[in-house]
Amino acid sequence: MIDPTGVASVTDADFEAEVIGAELPVLVEFTADWCPPCRQMGPVLSALAAEEEGRLKVVQLDVDTNPETTNAYQVLSMPTFMVFRGGEPVKAMVGARPRRRLLEELSDVL
Repeated sequence: MIDPTGVASVTDADFEAEVIGAELPVLVEFTADWCPPCRQMGPVLSALAAEEEGRLKVVQLDVDTNPETTNAYQVLSMPTFMVFRGGEPVKAMVGARPRRRLLEELSDVL
């Protein structure tokens, strides 16, 4: 499902197929409706998804409705960003950040 920001949502049910099995590196934002910094990251993520199309897949996972995946990766703070490559988490970042900083932090995994 694509939300208004243009970033696809994933769930416990399709996480394996959409993230673990993805050919491209995947940036997962662990997010929640009640999290203001998460909402603040919406435009940043949609711009990133558009700019990096074909190089990086950007998805969101709602922690409240997807506890299995959230617990499996021990996500405690929102937003948490995790980059998966080849089915494995290769990088994790916690907290909202400006687009430029996010791009810098992603440069070594893209």
